Amino acid sequence: MLILGIESASLVASAALVEDDAVIAEYTVNNKKTHSQTLLPMIDEIFRMTERTPEMLDAVAVAAGPGSFTGLRIGSATAKGIALACDIPVIPVPTTDAMAYQFYGCAHRICPILDARRSEVYTGIYRFERDFEVLMPASAMPLAELMEKLKEEPGPVVFTGDGISVFKERITAALGEDALFAPPMAARQRAAAVASRGQEMFRNGISQTSDEHVPEYLRVSQAERVRAEKEKQK
Repeated sequence: MLILGIESASLVASAALVEDDAVIAEYTVNNKKTHSQTLLPMIDEIFRMTERTPEMLDAVAVAAGPGSFTGLRIGSATAKGIALACDIPVIPVPTTDAMAYQFYGCAHRICPILDARRSEVYTGIYRFERDFEVLMPASAMPLAELMEKLKEEPGPVVFTGDGISVFKERITAALGEDALFAPPMAARQRAAAVASRGQEMFRNGISQTSDEHVPEYLRVSQAERVRAEKEKQK
């Protein structure tokens, strides 16, 4: 089974090929370039370097949200286009699921956090000691609410994601020594994790057609909020 993984839900752009139980290529860039500039060339490069072709794919796994509205649209459009051209399914992997999927063997709770602005985060709560457990699915909420949720169960929590750089002090103040932070190689999204989690989902019968797939934003965009405010004022 050959799965292409696509991750563009935040500043990170990443593409990977997972064949059966091995990552055969991964290309990740985290330097604020526009995903529309980087994603397709990265995908083309990993196919070229591995001597695979899109026609060999069984499915495309994409980080389907939550995350940056623009990033999600670019990733989903890319996945839909490849899936349509190759007549293969799309596997919609929740962004935070894939982030937590990097921590196999972790008995602690795993909490991905992406900065959603306005003191809010995109997040989820997981455990992956043996089986992958979703304790709280992908959500958008204020950081303070997440901290109260995590305090409901004692014990360490491993944090990963770009929200660490924004909220680390507040997390440490809330949880003290129970707050653990992932090292750099596991502190951002990776397409290999999207493809690996997607492969498991695909084996369990979870996929969509290209036409069916849409990103999961979890909240309305800034433009929609502004429009709603204007409507209220009329």
